[in-house]
Amino acid sequence: MTDHCESLLVDCRLRAATDLFTHMWDPVILAGLRAGPRRRVDLLTTTGGLRDKVLTDTLRRLLANGLVERRRRPAAPPHVEYSLTPLGASLVDGPMRALADWITTHGDELLAAQESL
Repeated sequence: MTDHCESLLVDCRLRAATDLFTHMWDPVILAGLRAGPRRRVDLLTTTGGLRDKVLTDTLRRLLANGLVERRRRPAAPPHVEYSLTPLGASLVDGPMRALADWITTHGDELLAAQESL
């Protein structure tokens, strides 16, 4: 697998991982679930400006990647909660945390460079 990844980057695991950050709302929803399980309505409220269809697409993508799980809760009325899987938690607490630390340190430089163009 490694040799194939080096010769054809499009099939690389790195590409699969970076795809998680090409969708604007994926990291936002992952970060929103870091504190614990949440219902759809909570995710819609706390993200501010996220359309219902976009949330549905985002949750489906995160579920398909094994980063989020969906659980039905027997309550009155019944409801569904979303939470991070161990894989999702490792992404949030690892690379996403490192990126947050980097942006805290270098965010002003990044914005200044973008504004100078």
